[in-house]
Amino acid sequence: MNIWIDGRPCDESALPHVWSRCVGAGRANEALRADWQRQFAEIAALGVRYLRFHGVFHDDMFVYRARYGGGFGPDAPLPAPVHTFSYVDKVFDFLLDHGVRPFVELGFMPRDLATQTETVFWWGAHCSPPNDMERWVELVTRSVEHWIGRYGLDEVRQWRFEVWNEPNLVPHFWTGTKTEYFELYERTVRAIKAIDPELKVGGPATSVFVPDDRYKGEVEDRSAAFATAAAEDVDALDWRPVWIEDFIAWCAERELPVDFISTHTYPTDFAYGASGEAVQITRYADATYDDLTLLRELVRGSAYPDAEIHITEWSTSPSARDFIHDTPFAAAAITRSYLQCATLADSIAYWTFTDVFEEGGAGIGPFHGGFGLVNEDGVHKPTFHAFAMLARLGDRALLTTPHGVVTRDSRTSAVSAVFFNYPEEMGGKGVGSATSYAAARSLAGVGPSRRIRHSIGGLEPGTTFLVEVVDWQHGNAAEAWYRLGSPLNLSREQGAYLRGVADSLLRYALTVPADGVLHLDVELAPWAVMSLRQSGA
Repeated sequence: MNIWIDGRPCDESALPHVWSRCVGAGRANEALRADWQRQFAEIAALGVRYLRFHGVFHDDMFVYRARYGGGFGPDAPLPAPVHTFSYVDKVFDFLLDHGVRPFVELGFMPRDLATQTETVFWWGAHCSPPNDMERWVELVTRSVEHWIGRYGLDEVRQWRFEVWNEPNLVPHFWTGTKTEYFELYERTVRAIKAIDPELKVGGPATSVFVPDDRYKGEVEDRSAAFATAAAEDVDALDWRPVWIEDFIAWCAERELPVDFISTHTYPTDFAYGASGEAVQITRYADATYDDLTLLRELVRGSAYPDAEIHITEWSTSPSARDFIHDTPFAAAAITRSYLQCATLADSIAYWTFTDVFEEGGAGIGPFHGGFGLVNEDGVHKPTFHAFAMLARLGDRALLTTPHGVVTRDSRTSAVSAVFFNYPEEMGGKGVGSATSYAAARSLAGVGPSRRIRHSIGGLEPGTTFLVEVVDWQHGNAAEAWYRLGSPLNLSREQGAYLRGVADSLLRYALTVPADGVLHLDVELAPWAVMSLRQSGA
C-alpha cells in the first residue's frame, strides 16, 4: 500500500509506543483488590507491557517475617527471618496472566529491617536504610530466586529491577544520605547479578528535575531552592536531573552494572521560600521534551551509553489532589507530550492508571484530583480515552505535525491517526495544577478551536474509518458530576449515569470514496483529542 498525505509521499519513521511500555500504580497491596484488578484488566487490554508500584516489601505483603504473628499472646521472634511470597505471587500471577510484566521497584524496608519507621504515606511506608545490610541482601536474593523458580529465568530476565524510589526526598522516601543510597544500590545490583548477569537492574529513581543545588550534597538543602521559589521566570532557569550524574560517576568508578537509568520528570516542582513556605512551580508545556532530550544526551555521553532510559513516574503534576487530572485539559496535555517524546525514552510510565491509590488515604469523593486514568468507581476519565486513542496508533509515523500524527501498522498496513487541540492561547504554558474542580474549570474558556485538514491517498475505496473525539462536551464525566452538585457519595443511579457520560464520546464514520482519497476536515474544540482508525483494524 503506497500511502500519500496532502499530495506528498510519506517518509516513514518509527513511532515507539512509549506510553504503553509501563504504567504506575500506588502500592502492591492495592493490587489484591477486586476493583483494582477489574480496572487493570482494561488498561492491560490497551497494550501495556509493564506495571510499577511501591511497597513490594512493605509489611502488608508479609514477605519479610521476623516474628510468628498470630494475633494472640506474645509476638515471639523467629529464630531467623523467613521470606513468604503468597501475597506477592497473587499480584504477579495476575499481571502475567494479563500479559503484563512487573517493573519491580525494590522497596520499601520491612519494619523489622528498618532503622526508622512510618516515614511517609497514610499506610506508613518505612523508607530507611536497613539496620542490617546482609539481611537486605538476603531479602533481595531470596525474592529474585523465588521469582525465577516460579516464573522461569527466561521470563524474569525480561523484568526490570529498580532500586528504591525517590531517595533524594529525605526524610520521606529515604532517611539516609546520598552515599548510603549509592551503597544500597551497589549491594543490591551485585546480589542480583550474582544470581544471573542478564537480569536487568537500574536506578536511581530520583524525583523531578530542579534548577538549583538543593540535592547536590548528601541530603537536601532547602535553602538552595530559595532563588527558585522567588524566580520571576522559572522557565529561564537551568533545569537538570537529580543525582543522575553523581550516580553514574559512582557506579563507573566501582565498575557496577547499570542496565537502565530511571528518574521522574513531572513538569512541576515544589521549592521552599526563605520563610519556609512551599511554592508550587508550573513549567512550560515543552518541559518534559526538553528534560528528556537533556537526559538522553547525558546518558549517551556517559560511561553507560547503552543504558535504557525509563521514566518510572510521569504526569501533569505529582499531586494526588490535583483536579486537572480529572479533565480534558490533562488528556490534551499528555497526548501532546507523549507524541513529542515517543523516541526519547524506553518508557514513560503514567502515574497512575487508577484512583485506587492510598498514599494520602482514599480520595474524598468520586472526583478528587487523583492521578488515575480511571476513578475509584471505574469511571473513565478523558485521560483514559486519550490512552486508548494512542494505543490504536500504528508503529510507523507517516505524518507528524505539532497537533497530531498519522500512522501505519507495519503488520497490517492499517492507517490510524490522533490529533489534539492544545490551545495556542496557552502561549506555551503547561496546564498547571488546581486544588478544586471549580478552579480547574477555568481552562475551559481557553480557545479557540483548531481546524484539522488532511488528504490521505492510496487507500482502498469503500474502507470505513471511525472517528472518536473526547472534549469538554463529550466524555467529560467530572463536569457531569459537577453539574449534579458534586455529590460526595454517589448513588448507584448516579454512578451508572456518570459511566455512561464518560464513554459517550463524539463518534462518527467516514468512508473512502472511489478515488481512494480520504479527505479529513474536522473542527476540534479546545482541549479535544481525536482518534481516526480503520474499522475492524
